[in-house]
Amino acid sequence: MASTHPIEPVGAELFEPSTDGRITLLGGRHRATGRLVFPKPSGQDHEPERLPSRGTLWSWTVQRFRPKSPPYAGPEDFEPYAVGYVDLGGLIVEGRLTGAPLDGYRIGMPMRVVPLELMLGGPPRQVLTYAFEPEGLSE
Repeated sequence: MASTHPIEPVGAELFEPSTDGRITLLGGRHRATGRLVFPKPSGQDHEPERLPSRGTLWSWTVQRFRPKSPPYAGPEDFEPYAVGYVDLGGLIVEGRLTGAPLDGYRIGMPMRVVPLELMLGGPPRQVLTYAFEPEGLSE
């Protein structure tokens, strides 16, 4: 996959960037059972599959304190953020929420996949990942 974004993706084969600045999440469909998962596991058991770019907020919370490191790799100066599960129609995907105040999310609200630039700590580096944003905010 050739990147069309100047910032390094946080993970290979996690999503596919497009020339219009959008991204498409990449899941994996198990070849024997047909079960769809995200992210796509490595190996040959799963066929890559593009996931829908829109869904509904299934549940969410606010991370109000700095998680243990590892696995948290963010900067020392922690700022609370929202994280949620979005139902993409048959598959529920976890991700950061963006585009609304921390108390501005509601279960069942329409969401869409958006690119998100994050600064990681030690050594500091900027990466591109995905997030979910309420539908209609920046379109």
